[in-house]
Amino acid sequence: MTSDNRYFFVLTGGPGSGKSTLLAALAVQGFKVAPEAGRAIIRQQQRIGGPALPWQDRTAFAEAMLAFDIRSYEEMVGAAGPVLFDRGVPDVAGYLALCGLPVPEHVARACALYRYNRLVFVTPPWRAIYTTDGERRQGWEEAVRTHAAMVETYGRLGYRIVELQRASVAQRASFVLERMRAVLGAEGGG
Repeated sequence: MTSDNRYFFVLTGGPGSGKSTLLAALAVQGFKVAPEAGRAIIRQQQRIGGPALPWQDRTAFAEAMLAFDIRSYEEMVGAAGPVLFDRGVPDVAGYLALCGLPVPEHVARACALYRYNRLVFVTPPWRAIYTTDGERRQGWEEAVRTHAAMVETYGRLGYRIVELQRASVAQRASFVLERMRAVLGAEGGG
């Protein structure tokens, strides 16, 4: 697998912090967006009555997310232009750490093999927009801990964290686009 793809940008953070809304707005502008594994797996597992749910079997849920994130990454290899990921492979390691579960060697290896641009965007916890639903059951405190786990995990893996402001979707989108253009320009990528 490729060691580092400068056109692959991750947006991570805790649940309910505006990641998916921001990525939907960027998709409307024509950017390729890889969907979040967690919600897709929860919907799938609920549909079939499967056990790989965060409130039922966290290890199975993590393994399903890992497979989903690797597949998303591989599907985007060779894509023209920037690709934005709603979370990435390192989120699985962060999730396991958050749950107090060991990070297996194969997850650590996946984090090393499936690299993204060093610049990682993080949405901070934002109580004013946080909600729960049938797929997002985490309470506010867990959302805050998730944010911290993702910042720690990506930082430990050598990524440069850029925390987004609590601002409108349009302002966040402009900021992300400006930073992506700056880093790609500096790396000779356009």
